[in-house]
Amino acid sequence: MTDRSPEQIELNLLHQLFAAATADASSAMCRWTSGLITLSLDEVRSVPLERVGSECACGDELLTMIVLTLDGDVGGTMILTFDEANGRELAAALLERPSGIPGTPWSELEKSALTETGNILGCAYLNALTRLIAAELIPSPPYFLQDYGASVLEQAVLQQAMECDQATICRTTFRREGRELNWNVLFVPTLGLRQKLTDALHSNV
Repeated sequence: MTDRSPEQIELNLLHQLFAAATADASSAMCRWTSGLITLSLDEVRSVPLERVGSECACGDELLTMIVLTLDGDVGGTMILTFDEANGRELAAALLERPSGIPGTPWSELEKSALTETGNILGCAYLNALTRLIAAELIPSPPYFLQDYGASVLEQAVLQQAMECDQATICRTTFRREGRELNWNVLFVPTLGLRQKLTDALHSNV
């Protein structure tokens, strides 16, 4: 029997939490996309903030993000990321129109389709966290962000750097009609939320 570190035990517990949240999110996405998109959780792990970009293999490719923030001590940031091609395909599927041409400006309708997707996913995950810590988490309206390279994620988590040196990365597999899509969900809790999650998870062991 292999000994597990306290960190690994905590990550395993977090995996159980986010697996349940992902199942809720998958049901919501299936309804939102008329059965086109489903998702499942691959892994949950903790990564130093300075390595978030490299760990997510962003490189120098165009990255599209939908960001939701939680204000206050028990807060954090949740980010849905995907590449240009997959983002365009999702927007096209939701709007029932041909996919936009990569490299051209995103229309307001395309942005709206993706922000609503982020809102649906974010609410599913945050509802699971709310049930666990018995505290209400109210997210900001989701917003659309696009830029090049790993700097995008680093900028997105920069506000956490003063109080939290780790990002909890939930890696997911998104599928459209059985075909895998290159998306990720990144969750960066504040120290206050991390502590509440840890306390709640250990009390339920």
